[in-house]
Amino acid sequence: MNIVIDSNILFSALIKDSTTRKIILEYEGYFFFPYYIFEELEKHKDEIQKKSGLSKDDFNQLLELLLEKVHVIPNEVLDRHKDESIERVKEIDLNDAVFIACALAFPNTILWTDDKKLKQITEIQITNTQEIIKIIKK
Repeated sequence: MNIVIDSNILFSALIKDSTTRKIILEYEGYFFFPYYIFEELEKHKDEIQKKSGLSKDDFNQLLELLLEKVHVIPNEVLDRHKDESIERVKEIDLNDAVFIACALAFPNTILWTDDKKLKQITEIQITNTQEIIKIIKK
């Protein structure tokens, strides 16, 4: 099963020792996310590190552990689904198009997000953290 995580899921795992972090670190499969997430991470890294309460070294070590569980999808792959993903999110939030494109790029993919507005998109299975727990336990 392919699972795309959005930036807020990754950021949540970095900020708090939570269920989200545990799922990412302990899940036996891998997660996908678009290369774009690195731009977002770089933009907010200091803020996220500060919120986490971790030292820079501990934060970077945690980030490395999380990234070991992730396949980064290059922009070239996502570009093939750009128009379709923009069409699906144009009434919701264009910033989410990249995550939709990532999910569209791979058959049978779930998008893990806690953004309730994205549930309006019915062509892709979109789940929140509570739902992902049930899916992974199966």
